[in-house]
Amino acid sequence: MAVYLTMTVLVLAFSVFVANASYAEPLLRGKRSVGTDRQQAINQVSAFGCFVLMAAVSACRIAVGNDYWVYRENFKRIYMGREVASEPGFNFVVYWMQKIFGYDNYLPIFGLFSVVTAAFMVKALKDQAVWFFGSMFLLLCSGYYFQSLNSVRYYFAIAVVLYAAKYVTGGEYLKFAAWILFAALFHKSVLIVLPGYLAAYFLSGKRIRAWMAVPAGILVASLLFGQSIYRKIIFWFYPYYEASDFDQSRISVVNVGMGICCFVLAVLCARTITEERRELKFYLWLNGIGLLVNLCGSFIPEVTRIGNYFRIAQVFLIPSLLYYLPKGKKKVILTVGTLLAFALYFAFFLRGADDTSIRILPYRNWIFD
Repeated sequence: MAVYLTMTVLVLAFSVFVANASYAEPLLRGKRSVGTDRQQAINQVSAFGCFVLMAAVSACRIAVGNDYWVYRENFKRIYMGREVASEPGFNFVVYWMQKIFGYDNYLPIFGLFSVVTAAFMVKALKDQAVWFFGSMFLLLCSGYYFQSLNSVRYYFAIAVVLYAAKYVTGGEYLKFAAWILFAALFHKSVLIVLPGYLAAYFLSGKRIRAWMAVPAGILVASLLFGQSIYRKIIFWFYPYYEASDFDQSRISVVNVGMGICCFVLAVLCARTITEERRELKFYLWLNGIGLLVNLCGSFIPEVTRIGNYFRIAQVFLIPSLLYYLPKGKKKVILTVGTLLAFALYFAFFLRGADDTSIRILPYRNWIFD
């Protein structure tokens, strides 16, 4: 645990020096920042420091994660040409990594995905987070980074989604689609993001009207009464999920609670959500989709994973709402309260991180073990 806490403190210390709003805002609106001034140089160095620390902790791990040795066995099966459930892009990388480094040399494979996943995460925040420290705080304390020590393929896909979101707000939809299709070569569940994100951005540009209740009601009704149809589609993509340990009906109270709290915070910060900041409405719609999935999608195997593709927008939404609040007592209270709430969540997360369903504790690395 000391390694994780030390890394978190150091990464957040680097994050303090990143003043990113003037760089991120043009990118979110499809424009390109020009030139590199002194502050941008500081931003680059500080963000790189965050990346090095995050990549190092992840890449140097050994036997960390409840599926670590499962992945190792799959690496061997891929090399021998045996059937595995993973996607072709992942299989290709694993095969050629073993061609280069040797059969069953699994450390470089974990290292590669650790470095690339951390790079996408930090780059996503560097390009899109108007309050870099706040977004990094949430990325770490919400557990997204630490969970990437588990589920290598899935969290690589999550990192790509986080990075590619700027192409939606910037109106570069083909680039967004290209990145999501690339991510699907490693985890095909990410394809749900294509219609979800585009629909959320479309709705973010519309005023809420009475007629919107009709399609919303149809969607909710389909989730409640059309579960058998959805399950057939899911098991067509993932046949090995049916009747497996993944196929369990569950609702994450924590995820639902976070989604509701985001809407409460948005109401308290309503004056920050202007027409010029359409990305905030976009993030709110994504949060709403994530909340809907978690509330009505308990029949979906590993429903939390589907919800996370949309909930990850909270990493941008919450800090942006707080950042744009005018200076004053309200801003201080909401900012301090939010940071304390996520710090408390982080403490509970680490407390249970040795559970067999997570098992990212105890931390071991191949340098000393």
